[in-house]
Amino acid sequence: MPASIVSSNREKIVLQIEIPIEAGNMLDLENSLQKTLNDAGQLGTQELLGLFEPANKEPIVVNKQKWSYKGKVLKHYESMYGKIPFKRSVYQGVRGGVTLSPLDIDAGIVGSATPKFAKSLAWKYSQMPAPAVKEDFEANHQRTLSNSYIKHLSDRVGALIEEHSDADHDYDLPQLDKPVSTVAIGLDGTCMLLCEEGWREAMCGTLSLYSADGDRLHTIYIGSAPEYGKESFLTKLNDEITALKQKYPQVTYIGVADGAKENWRFLKQHTSGQILDFYHASEYLGGVAEALFPTSKAKRKLWLEDRLHCLKHKRGGAKKILHEIESAELPKKTTALIEKRYKAVTYFTNNHQLMNYHQAIKRHWPIGSGVTEAACKTLVKQRLCSSGMRWKATGAEVLLNTRSLIQSKGRWEQLWTNILSGKQKVDL
Repeated sequence: MPASIVSSNREKIVLQIEIPIEAGNMLDLENSLQKTLNDAGQLGTQELLGLFEPANKEPIVVNKQKWSYKGKVLKHYESMYGKIPFKRSVYQGVRGGVTLSPLDIDAGIVGSATPKFAKSLAWKYSQMPAPAVKEDFEANHQRTLSNSYIKHLSDRVGALIEEHSDADHDYDLPQLDKPVSTVAIGLDGTCMLLCEEGWREAMCGTLSLYSADGDRLHTIYIGSAPEYGKESFLTKLNDEITALKQKYPQVTYIGVADGAKENWRFLKQHTSGQILDFYHASEYLGGVAEALFPTSKAKRKLWLEDRLHCLKHKRGGAKKILHEIESAELPKKTTALIEKRYKAVTYFTNNHQLMNYHQAIKRHWPIGSGVTEAACKTLVKQRLCSSGMRWKATGAEVLLNTRSLIQSKGRWEQLWTNILSGKQKVDL
């Protein structure tokens, strides 16, 4: 046999592999090596599964209920190396009904998948569609899977993520290079296509930790599928804010977002300072520049640069610019140019109190919501908005929860550590 077990005990497993070297190119030889290593991996995993078998046939207690031994039942486990048959012990409660396997509980089996396989597959599915995941496993792991199984296992992992969230487990922050001085909170929405409801708004939130000199140290990402009222999303965001405030009660919390009123209603409850995204404001001034100087790009550029500098660095700059554009005479009063000026006047009238950029810059606060807007692309658009994609809200939520954990540095690894350490233990 190309792979065999030399010895095995509770301290170590010794495997022996034989790699046939036949005529062919290096790629063929590497494929042969991988196949042999997969064979060895199946043997090794089978031995590892045996470590989680009960030592005897005595009754066990799970959730304060007595379960009695009912024999061994064959189950095929999915692993990174292939499908592994294993006869594991099953137990049944005093009232009959369903059975349970201590092996499955203590080894952290997800459905029929080993933890590493479930973790790897869920990560891949969070990054690409099921057919691409299927092709990746075939091409790179010599594993054949069905699209339905890929989706099913990813949903099982999504359920674990939800259970972990419901259990109020907090995630630890990574080691930061500098002390945290400011936390910037942002939220924004982006559209995605649902199967039955058409285009709806998915939500993204970010909590970015900054040092006293303005360096972004870490960002926590939150994504949520479209829902009426945004209750689930706002609950998740509120929970993250609460956890951060418990850890950093003395730092400054600021809100950074665009002009959507519903965003500010939420942010003003949780922050002591609010900053309107500078780049949204600059876009409106760009429209005014075009209205004031429709025939001269040079004058348009010069005026815009001067007003942006005033807006960013001068106290009361927003009000000064508002008064200027309100009273400015337009050289050409076309409908399009009048509308550009009108939109800018309305925007600055409604939001000038959020445009204290000079103060924010002095305090090294962020003045742009680019982190949140980028999250809309990286969390939602890149995965859920490819050509022809339509989603059910539940499936989209699973993916967004998974992608949020992966994108928030350190959380994906912590999730699996916590899942395995928190698995229901069998009282022998």
